[in-house]
Amino acid sequence: MDFFLLKKIIEQEPLYRLKQAKKAVFQDLIEEWSEATILPLTLRQTLEEKCSLKVRAKAFFSQDKATVKALIILKDGLKIESVLMKHKDNRQTLCVSSQVGCPLACRFCATGKMGFKRNLEVGEIIDQILFFSRELKKEGKKITNIVFMGMGEPFLNYDNVLEAIRILNDNEGFNLGARHFSISTVGLPKEIERLAEEKLQINLAISLHAANDELRNKIIPVNRQYPLREVFRAVDNYIKKTKRRVMFEYLMIEGVNDSEESAAELVNLLKKRPLYFVNLISYNPTGEFIPSSSSIIKKFKEILEKEGIAVTERYRFGRKIKAACGQLAAGEK
Repeated sequence: MDFFLLKKIIEQEPLYRLKQAKKAVFQDLIEEWSEATILPLTLRQTLEEKCSLKVRAKAFFSQDKATVKALIILKDGLKIESVLMKHKDNRQTLCVSSQVGCPLACRFCATGKMGFKRNLEVGEIIDQILFFSRELKKEGKKITNIVFMGMGEPFLNYDNVLEAIRILNDNEGFNLGARHFSISTVGLPKEIERLAEEKLQINLAISLHAANDELRNKIIPVNRQYPLREVFRAVDNYIKKTKRRVMFEYLMIEGVNDSEESAAELVNLLKKRPLYFVNLISYNPTGEFIPSSSSIIKKFKEILEKEGIAVTERYRFGRKIKAACGQLAAGEK
């Protein structure tokens, strides 16, 4: 749904028409403009012709229905993925993509193996939210959290990602509070600094996965350009300006970054930084690596906790439906 085209089409109408259209799209969650009966028939026909609300997608469900993955087909035929995670406490977290593919080629990531096609437009980001919101409406539920942790590096599409968040944050539209958005980045210092200047209180997450430059260079090639000292300088500045906590995501990969020595390095990197916390994630296999065992993860977490590092462990979602970013799009023909 092209929100800017929508505004252009309606700009000749009375001012209240845009408010009515936003309510129809983001709150009533209509799938066709014919459903927006509050709008004049001729306007509905024009919008249906020029600003379609249709989202082409295939949905895949985990056995327990707690995870739903959508393969979304864009207007040029390219494919992206989004994943909905249904939590037991009634939170509905949607993981969305920001790019088709990704240029950063992280070794553990299926998306990185696809290469980079292009950035997503603002409307293509919003379509992911609309698709799942319409599905959840049938269950009487709503999306409660949106995380930019899907395909692509969000900060390489910074302007479109932030504009999509602003539209979704609008209290006349989708009306999701800024604190319910999270952006995950491998650590691009300039964009971290830009986010620190935004008026929106968006959550920041850093895809860390290694506590020293030697290992991080091997699994996250862009670390050679932006080593840990630069990433942490930008994050420290972000915290100083925003007073907001920052999450460090840490994939647990067997034999790569899950040793007791790796845990000790992580402690040294994060200690004495009270607004830092770690989220340990059991790796979702994409071919080259395998996940750490539950016992290793437990030991790793205990080492961090003993040293006073705030740490959580992410519940494992969607392994059997290939919920790791890029697994479906890379294999779907």
